[in-house]
Amino acid sequence: MKPIIVLLLLLALAPVLFAQRKSVAQIKAELEKATNGPLYVKEVLKKRFVIDTILVRSPQSFFGLPDSLAYHGKVGKVYGPYHNGKTLVQILAKANATFNHPGQIFLDTSVFSKRFADSLSDNIIQRVRSGAASFETMAQTYSMGGEAITKGDLGWVAVGYMMPQIEQELARRKKGDLFKVWTANGVHIIRKLDDPKQDIGSALMLRIFL
Repeated sequence: MKPIIVLLLLLALAPVLFAQRKSVAQIKAELEKATNGPLYVKEVLKKRFVIDTILVRSPQSFFGLPDSLAYHGKVGKVYGPYHNGKTLVQILAKANATFNHPGQIFLDTSVFSKRFADSLSDNIIQRVRSGAASFETMAQTYSMGGEAITKGDLGWVAVGYMMPQIEQELARRKKGDLFKVWTANGVHIIRKLDDPKQDIGSALMLRIFL
């Protein structure tokens, strides 16, 4: 092969060879400095990548690494490597969402009859409103959902993750209101613990496959 052809081939392969010589630390540092992360990955690193929108259900409890990074991660920063050193993640952007903070006592009508659940829910509401019992104690005693462990506190939950009937009522109510909502699963005794707030609800994340 003629020397000039060899030289041209080496020049053509230079970007790929250079990218392969980069350490993970170098890639992370350069990616954080790049003004266009996806373009840098495509044209310089020559690596596969995907862009995901990760939703945050609650800022207090996370389902795994993606939503935890979406909430806590800094825009522009590169995290990882993950998956045995094969994946880096960069936060490209974040967006806010509306979060509700409800308390709940759930009575399951697959266990109780509707008539009994209705009567019991009225009794619970009356006792809490009169001060004869606290909402937290009633949740520990009667709630048939996982919130019994948290004394009825569901934490901050992004709008769109609770049953529509409950969210519609929460939107109509004021802080401190206690009311019940029927769904196909049973009766939900809801307390509006706080007014809605805005918080990080989603993140655009770039995943790079090394």
